[in-house]
Amino acid sequence: MPDAVMETRHLVKQFPVEGSRDVVHAVSGVDLIVLRGETLGLVGESGCGKTTMGRLVLRLIEPTAGEVLIEGRDLGALSKRELRRVRSELQIIFQNPFASLNPRMSVEEILRRPMEIHLRISAAERSRRVGLLLEQVGLREEHRNRFPHEFSGGQRQRIAIARALAVEPKFLVLDEPTSALDVSVQAQILNLLKRLQRDLGLTYLFISHDLSAVRHMSDRIAVMYLGKVVETSASETLFNDPQHPYTKALVSAIPVTNPRLRRERVRLTGDIPSPIHLPKGCAFHTRCPFVMDRCRTEGPVLQETGGSASHLVESHLVSCHLVDPA
Repeated sequence: MPDAVMETRHLVKQFPVEGSRDVVHAVSGVDLIVLRGETLGLVGESGCGKTTMGRLVLRLIEPTAGEVLIEGRDLGALSKRELRRVRSELQIIFQNPFASLNPRMSVEEILRRPMEIHLRISAAERSRRVGLLLEQVGLREEHRNRFPHEFSGGQRQRIAIARALAVEPKFLVLDEPTSALDVSVQAQILNLLKRLQRDLGLTYLFISHDLSAVRHMSDRIAVMYLGKVVETSASETLFNDPQHPYTKALVSAIPVTNPRLRRERVRLTGDIPSPIHLPKGCAFHTRCPFVMDRCRTEGPVLQETGGSASHLVESHLVSCHLVDPA
């Protein structure tokens, strides 16, 4: 097995519906591996389970079934004391930096507080590290005594990134870290995250619905639809040769910057099925332009294109009857 920082095994999360016996099938049997030093992109439409996955792998919410392993340790088997020690290795950067920062705390307090909880260092060392963190994320020393409302959206996200780095983590979940920012600022934040990854040896799970950003950031990509991974491969392989009809539709929707180029659009019809009452067979068959009778009754399995079983990391895997020789 390659050097995996994070691995999920048959991960399931169901949310009960109040006043009913029904449940919302948010995540349904997902297997993922994130290797040390890489970025795994997780993409899909809103409501497909991306953010739930991000919270599950950090144990911010408890799974209904399955396992989350961090460097081989099962998070679900850890005691509260053991989990607290692991917390410093796992951090998250949220979508909205204004909502994720305490408006009553100065930047110095925001950055110092995680160090007080997780790192046994002196007050002088904490103050020194605050200055270093500000420099790493492109802010100035004079910013340490200001409050979140005094910054722009991009600057607030830089503060959130600095807070995540304050406890020297190994693995970060980036939950749509640029979607709340102006377009002109998004590239700056993405390039900052790439530089920090290179300089600090970080590992990312990058969650987004922006395929252009995912392509820029990711080494490998996993595509989710209604709580399941339907395709995973190396980034360029997925964009140059998408196999699942859903992935083809997503890739075809990426805007083309050259007005002389034309891309054939794959247009999906129908609505996304309810995550409470999932369709029988393949969950995508209600919108698929290539649907067969088999799709309506038999759910596909994630397998290598061509039908052979293969490695979860190194192969191009697709969950679709179209790639099954049978």
